[in-house]
Amino acid sequence: MPSLRQLEYLLAIAAERHFRRAAERAGVSQPTLSAQLSALEERLGVQLVERSRSGVMLTPAGEGIETIARRVLRDVQEIKDVAAGQKGELSGVVRLGLPPTIGPYLLPRLLPKLHKAYPQLKLYVREEVPQSLPSTLQDGGHDVVIMPVPVRSGDLVSTALFREPLYLAVPADHPLAAREEVERNDLRGQSILTLETGHQLREQVEAICDEFGADLLVDFEGTSLDTLRQMVGMGMGLSFLPGLYVHTSLDKDSSVRALQLRGRSLYRTIGIAWRKTSARSTEFEKLARHVQDGMKRSFPGFSLL
Repeated sequence: MPSLRQLEYLLAIAAERHFRRAAERAGVSQPTLSAQLSALEERLGVQLVERSRSGVMLTPAGEGIETIARRVLRDVQEIKDVAAGQKGELSGVVRLGLPPTIGPYLLPRLLPKLHKAYPQLKLYVREEVPQSLPSTLQDGGHDVVIMPVPVRSGDLVSTALFREPLYLAVPADHPLAAREEVERNDLRGQSILTLETGHQLREQVEAICDEFGADLLVDFEGTSLDTLRQMVGMGMGLSFLPGLYVHTSLDKDSSVRALQLRGRSLYRTIGIAWRKTSARSTEFEKLARHVQDGMKRSFPGFSLL
């Protein structure tokens, strides 16, 4: 019979269509993944993937087994969840997924007290773009995710945690930098930088640009919030940066100023989500309350929901 790990490797290949990226996703070396996949094919007596110089794709047999593998791994995870849920407290391994625009700025303020309150909890954190977080959660790759909401999936339950303000980032030598707040009309015709496709923040900034008459610079996309900040500091354009980043990182850079929009609150809503079928719902509700308590201590200006 195939091992669970071999099925995980097959799903990694299905997701990435590339051996190196699939190996990184699975947390193993490329030779290990390739050898285990070959062993799986030999054990089943059927070819699962087509290898080429340009990448890899699943055969019809591979696609059929992929569907079953997802179901098997979900069921195995549910077994683990049922066992963990009997303990009633946050303990054991919890796989937490977050976007890279949240994790590095939120977790350092939360994890020390979380570990103190629940010393038996082992939090395995993995970053992904928000676009893929719900599907990875549904497939059992995460136990719980913290991300912008709403999450549109009938298989998941989600609850809003807090509103994170968005700030207009401008170069320190920009005419708007001398103001404490900016007017809506000040944004008309301004060049706006944002993140690459896959980030919920990009979609939100696109909508803001459409509403305020600003120009989105699609030829200069940032791969991270730090990249956006650096491009703003060099005068390539303005940008909208989330409050967690502004309050933890922007004060280190004198070349950029963060401004609020007068008379209009710009924000994104951050929430927590898990599978409806999870037996650990009580634990994740406790995690949600801990996040809100941490926000109250570390970011008192944010609105809790």
